[in-house]
Amino acid sequence: MRFAFGTLSVVPVRVRRWDRAAGGRAMVLAPVVGAVLGAVAAGAGALVAWRAGGPLGAVAAVGVLAVLTRGLHLDGLADVADGLGSGKPAEDALRIMKQSDIGPFGVLTLVLVLLAQVAALAGQFAVSPLRGALAVLAAAVAARCALAWGCLRSVPAARPGGLGAMVASTVAPGAAVASTGAAMTLLALAGIADDSSVFMLPTAVALSAGGSWLLLRRCVRRFGGITGDVLGAMAETAATGTLLALALLR
Repeated sequence: MRFAFGTLSVVPVRVRRWDRAAGGRAMVLAPVVGAVLGAVAAGAGALVAWRAGGPLGAVAAVGVLAVLTRGLHLDGLADVADGLGSGKPAEDALRIMKQSDIGPFGVLTLVLVLLAQVAALAGQFAVSPLRGALAVLAAAVAARCALAWGCLRSVPAARPGGLGAMVASTVAPGAAVASTGAAMTLLALAGIADDSSVFMLPTAVALSAGGSWLLLRRCVRRFGGITGDVLGAMAETAATGTLLALALLR
C-alpha cells in the first residue's frame, strides 16, 4: 500500500520496499488509491458545482485529480501520443517518449482528453452535485484498475529500468480480475446514494476497460512492451472512457 500511494499520488509516505513483488501488489491495490483521490476530487467538484455551476465543478474535479497525481498520468498520455504518432521504429519512439519536451501529438491529445473529461463531467454535475461526484469517483477508480491489467504476467517491459520495468509482468490474471471486481462492487455500493448509478457506474468501468486494453495491445505491438508512460496513458484512457460511457448511458 505504501508503494501504491508513494508512486501514484502526492501523499507523503515512505516507501520501505522497492522491488517487483511489492510493485505487483501495489498495482493490484491501485484502485484503493483511486478511491481516496477520487473522493477528494469528487468533494471539491461537488462543492464548486453547488456554488458556481456544473462546468466549473468539472474543471475543479479534473484539476484536483491532476494535482493529487502530479500530472503523472497526463504526462504519460502525452508521451505515448508522441511515441505512437512519430511513426518511427520502437527504439526511436521510446527515445522520443523519454524526452522532457512535448510534441504536437501530445499537445493535441492532452487538449482533446481534458476537454472530453470536463465536458462529460459538466453534464453529470448539471444533473446534480451527487451525480457528478459519483462520476469523478468512478473515473478515478477505473483509471487505477487499468494499471493491474497493464502489468499482467503476459505483458513484458519495453525497456529496462524505470517504473514500467519494475511492475511489468508482476500481476496474475486472477488478481487483476479480483481487483477490478472489488472496485466495481464498491462503485455499485456507492451508487446506492443515487439509484440510477447503481448499475451505471460498474458498467461504465467495464466498458472503459475495453478502451484501455486496446491501447495496451497497440503499445505492446508498437514498443515491444509497457513503460511507465504506457501505464499512465492507460489510466487516462480508462478515466475518460468511464466518463464518456456515463454521459452516453445517462
